[in-house]
Amino acid sequence: MLKNLRRRVSGTTIAMWVIGVVLLVVVIVGIVRTLMIGRYTGADWTDLMVYGISQGSVYALIALGYTMVYGILRMINFAHGDIFMAGAFFGYFTAIVFDDRGFFDSPTINGELIFALLVTMLVASIGAAAIAVLLERIAYRPLRRAPRLVPLITAIGASFFIEYSFLGLFGSGVKGFPEPAALQGRITILGVAILKTQVVVIVAAIVMLIALWFFVQRSKTGKAIQAVSEDKDAAALMGINVDRAIMTTFLIGGALAGAAGVLYALLFRQVHFYMGFFPGLKAFTAAVLGGIGNIAGAMVGGMFLGIAESLFPNLVLDGLGIPAPYQLKDALAFMLLVLILIFRPTGILGERLATKKA
Repeated sequence: MLKNLRRRVSGTTIAMWVIGVVLLVVVIVGIVRTLMIGRYTGADWTDLMVYGISQGSVYALIALGYTMVYGILRMINFAHGDIFMAGAFFGYFTAIVFDDRGFFDSPTINGELIFALLVTMLVASIGAAAIAVLLERIAYRPLRRAPRLVPLITAIGASFFIEYSFLGLFGSGVKGFPEPAALQGRITILGVAILKTQVVVIVAAIVMLIALWFFVQRSKTGKAIQAVSEDKDAAALMGINVDRAIMTTFLIGGALAGAAGVLYALLFRQVHFYMGFFPGLKAFTAAVLGGIGNIAGAMVGGMFLGIAESLFPNLVLDGLGIPAPYQLKDALAFMLLVLILIFRPTGILGERLATKKA
């Protein structure tokens, strides 16, 4: 019996569990000490939670592009963060046009403001989707049968190409995204004061996430995409246009990333050529957290990462006596990625795709 136990439990497994227990103890100690100090009020925790949900909504929208492309091509499109950045730029220039014409000046939400925001998001989505489709057609489709390392290197090269193209075209300066007057300040919902921009971001993200889920699960095109993700050759024999399904996947992922770029700019009011790097990496982390290749997992992973990134530094690190804990929020995302890869490589919801991939 002891021999069988030794065979089943390796030294690596024991080391992993020891690391996990130590981290769990550290987290519990940090939480208890933070709550005992009583430095933060209930309103502070509520603000952090709402901020985490709004930021997680953006991560979820970007993560969907990663997870959909991985599900259908089994590759990580590392240029996706720069498609998000491109969408923010398209949205910025569109918003500037509306701002110059007074569409953002009204202190109350009216038809003009709603029209301007919808058109801004539509232009950003179309522009980002166009770049994503061109990227698939020019850079990835010729390499579809190549070893997996080749498209990965190509994706990294495409990321630099897009990034420095925008640097050359629009400069390295940070551009201020116009803030509509009607979205300044806070609104009280169920007794909780929430920034109006956060409400817009959360509601818009939820609507798009639900629309995507219905599209993938109920539409003929969505079912075709699922079939291609299971087995390209079998899908082709059934009469499904594989190239069109893959192109549609890139188009949808790019459109969602473009919309996320506008929402991110509304939250932080900054647009610059390097803005896609960290959100892109965190969205990839969110996709892995939820289960890469799993659409619902990308949504859950994005929300989970956004909330954890917002709450964890103050809730845990502050109690451990670490100065300026919020500056370590970026390190948290990558620590979560490493822990998930060690303890649950399939992510929170696992991978819904078949074991055998094309």
